[in-house]
Amino acid sequence: MATNTRVQHQEGPVATMIEEQTAKLPSDLFLWAALGSMAASLTLKIMGQNTTANFVGQWAPSFLILGLYNKLVKLEGHDGVNQ
Repeated sequence: MATNTRVQHQEGPVATMIEEQTAKLPSDLFLWAALGSMAASLTLKIMGQNTTANFVGQWAPSFLILGLYNKLVKLEGHDGVNQ
């Protein structure tokens, strides 16, 4: 018979420090950074710099994921123990 036991894990000091600093940033910052990278990519593409445009365009998903992570940390706390 399976038992449901909740194991408590705590974040290390580096992760905690990073999360405390990024929690100070507004969540909109990551959205605007993603939109900015898409606009910059389009501009570079129009200018004929295809390789650089592709490089800059790939930043958008990373910014959006960082924004989601930032929002989750703000809502749930960084490790569920020290909320």
